[in-house]
Amino acid sequence: MPESAGPVSELTSQYVSQVTNDLEHNLKEQDRITAELAVLQEQLATLQRDHAVLLNMQQALGIAAAAGGVAVPSPRKKSGGARRTEARKPAAKPATAKATAKKPAVQKPTVKKATSEAAQPTLVELVRRHLAEQHEPRSAAEVTEALDRAHPDRGVQTKVVRATLENLVARNGAQRTKQGSSVFYTVPGEPAGRAAQESAADTAASTGTGN
Repeated sequence: MPESAGPVSELTSQYVSQVTNDLEHNLKEQDRITAELAVLQEQLATLQRDHAVLLNMQQALGIAAAAGGVAVPSPRKKSGGARRTEARKPAAKPATAKATAKKPAVQKPTVKKATSEAAQPTLVELVRRHLAEQHEPRSAAEVTEALDRAHPDRGVQTKVVRATLENLVARNGAQRTKQGSSVFYTVPGEPAGRAAQESAADTAASTGTGN
């Protein structure tokens, strides 16, 4: 028995050593494959990101091509049709030239309108002319009403007329008189101006008499 136990224990020792070596090799292979898997997973993730970016670019280019009317280059029949369409385009030029030739005739009324508007009198002239035609002083509201009836297209406003009258007064082109809380305007040297002066003189005389 002791003689047979020696070879058995030696064989067992060899098996143990072989199993140990196999375990170490297995662990090393696991580590190697795990490292390779990590690298492959990183490469796969990179490829997936690139794939998503390329899909977005393809979609964006497809939308731009559809909006711009760009034909897809793959079908040859469409490109041939596009060539035939391009060959037919010069036939539309006479119509464009004809439309261009008609433009000066359309612009003529605009020139006439601008000339007629330039020939219209200014608001200052209208205000002064109206005051010169009156035989008594007129307020800004009365002048505005009269000018609005005579020139409805001008859109005369009371505040603009009042500013114009005050400008005339500042330049000695009109006279301003005040009766109570109302302000009236006349043109110097005209019947209305003389009437305003006589009215002011009468008012001053009556005031002096009363005193």
